[in-house]
Amino acid sequence: MRALTRPFMTSPMILYLHAKPNARRNQLLPGSDGRWVVRLAAPPHEGQANAVLLAFLADLFGVPKRAVQLLSGHTAPFKKVEISGLSDEAGAAVLARCGAGAG
Repeated sequence: MRALTRPFMTSPMILYLHAKPNARRNQLLPGSDGRWVVRLAAPPHEGQANAVLLAFLADLFGVPKRAVQLLSGHTAPFKKVEISGLSDEAGAAVLARCGAGAG
């Protein structure tokens, strides 16, 4: 009997981000240290920037909000975020598009 493959099953994508709140608009850019810089149009007050971050990433990667989870950095600028339900190719395409738009 042949094993069934399920191409829609993917491993979660982990992003290491440097969040910069109080920006004019939400934007994801490559950083010089290998992390991604995310500019957020929200203040870092009472979790507002974190909420905007998760909603922005969900919209950017085309996944539901419940698929984006803040793993660490709840009160710090350096964040670790998990994005589920995304193929490796789709995730790489979004990051490439963000990186190409930076230059």
